[in-house]
Amino acid sequence: MSYQADIKLIQSFKPEDYSEMERVFKAFDKNKNGIMEHDEFLDLLHALGHRELKQEDADALMEGVDIKDKKNMTFSEFLNVMKKITNKEGEIQVNKFLNKKGKSMVRLSKADNSMQFQTFSEEERSAYVRVINSSLADDPVCKKYLPIEPDSNEIFDRLKDGVILCKLINKAQDGTIDERVINKKDNMNIFQQVENLNLAISAAKSIGLNCIGLSYDSIMDGKNFIMVLGLMWQVVKLVVMRNIQLKQHPELIRLLNPGEQLADLLKLSPEQLLLRWFNYHLKQANYEKKINNFSGDVKDSEKYTILLNQLNKNLCDKSALDESDKIKRAKKVIDNSKKLGAESYITPEDIVAGNSKLNTLFVASIFNAYPGLEPPTEQEAMEAAKLLDDDVEGAREERAFRMWINSLGLNDDNGEPIHINNLYEESKDGLVLLRTLEKITPGCVRWKLVDKKPKNPFKIQTNCDEVIEASKKSNYKIIGIGGGDIRNGNKKYILAIVWQMMRQHSLQVIGNKTEEELVAWGNDRVDEQYKVKSLKDKKLANSLYFIYIMKSIEPRSINWDIVVQDKDDAESKENNAKYAISIARKLGATVFCVWEDIAEVKSKLLLTLLASIYEVGNNYKANC
Repeated sequence: MSYQADIKLIQSFKPEDYSEMERVFKAFDKNKNGIMEHDEFLDLLHALGHRELKQEDADALMEGVDIKDKKNMTFSEFLNVMKKITNKEGEIQVNKFLNKKGKSMVRLSKADNSMQFQTFSEEERSAYVRVINSSLADDPVCKKYLPIEPDSNEIFDRLKDGVILCKLINKAQDGTIDERVINKKDNMNIFQQVENLNLAISAAKSIGLNCIGLSYDSIMDGKNFIMVLGLMWQVVKLVVMRNIQLKQHPELIRLLNPGEQLADLLKLSPEQLLLRWFNYHLKQANYEKKINNFSGDVKDSEKYTILLNQLNKNLCDKSALDESDKIKRAKKVIDNSKKLGAESYITPEDIVAGNSKLNTLFVASIFNAYPGLEPPTEQEAMEAAKLLDDDVEGAREERAFRMWINSLGLNDDNGEPIHINNLYEESKDGLVLLRTLEKITPGCVRWKLVDKKPKNPFKIQTNCDEVIEASKKSNYKIIGIGGGDIRNGNKKYILAIVWQMMRQHSLQVIGNKTEEELVAWGNDRVDEQYKVKSLKDKKLANSLYFIYIMKSIEPRSINWDIVVQDKDDAESKENNAKYAISIARKLGATVFCVWEDIAEVKSKLLLTLLASIYEVGNNYKANC
């Protein structure tokens, strides 16, 4: 039995989706005979990222598909089942309706009933548009696109050429995209639009956003609203929260709880920091209650009123508490926030409805305008700086590995996306590493031995020991590394394990090529003067090896007026490296290295760069 299937069936999937499904199916095919057991189908779905599905969902997916054996499933039968989740056939219909709470929603469905109804909130779309209008208002390139009407679906048309997305991603994280490579002219052809969209999606992955299943045509067809809004939410949240971290606001040390250290703050996401910040000010105001979320706990506007008054008693009074009408009370809250200089992305109705996403944006806006925290002492500032500036090269690796993990689309047991903010601190209980190991090598983790909510050192140690065992099953080199090293947050050893996962994943997606085979492939595509001996070759520092490989894939992608070929100084290396990374992303490559990694010839991350370019080269189809 083989893994062959009807060509039309294969072509109904995107190439990257088909490759991932084939890889995971093979991992669950114990006897390597093209057959897997029905009982393992749910585990397989979870390995593919559909962790929100339950057994009844798996059973429902198999219904209606002609499966001959009641206990086993062939590869072709498996693909027919997966068509229910991933195929794109059928026109999407758009209908508006009000939910039980009177909230305006949009429902998507397909005329052929091949997909379930999907809905999104008009209020959320409108808020995201307001963030875009505000954050890009001063960008001269974006003048022709803005302002976008928040209360319409105009945003989906505005995103189609990729310019707004590219600009927004750079707002989320400065310098992610080399702006010289963004196509900006009027009346762009399809090739230039696809370049921009590939650039935006690949750049989004590189900063740790979940873009599973998203491709340029998801945006260009103007109908895949839910996927596009999912990306918009992630980017908009980063834009609004990009400065809510200890490095930008050292005064956040005031939020430390008794017995905690600075490293404990690094574990917290911006949302968790905002929650602490909100409760800190409630406590300072001698208000007995505290909030646990940005939904039901704030919908009556009482705590908002206390927070704003505590931040500035002269500008923000508490008269809202005398208002019995919740909408009018919420309006007073928004009016007070504007007095502090906060951007208003939401409406009074959004507060009263308890919309978690929109209230999170609102609280972040208040923090950005008026943190209201006492500055750190000189000694505290020095301790924070030492913690944050330790090991610059190691910090670059940590960032690259962390963004790679975040891009994998991992979910917890509740189906919620996993997003890590500090690799070392969040690896200490073993869970993030175990989930990543399972993603790369399905079946390597003995989940029965894992405690998913470890609260004592013994259980944490058991989890970390399982990281070591699963790593051994994956054939990683872990000589001298023990579970205790993971539990203690040993940076060197955590990076060593995660690097091997990232390396394996990079090579998996290109058919398990070796590093030597990759270099040989690259050398076949460049002139003699640019050939290299290995990924440690210092000739790689000027990026020309990579640029000429990409020229062989798509000559139109290179603007030779930007490439420096006659100089070898530091500025020229930086120029070329930044350009090479953005060109790779324009072609659709997912790149996690930064320009310094190329200029300094860091062979580990250069392997991932070359592997990603190889994948693009093998699957590349030119767009007219």
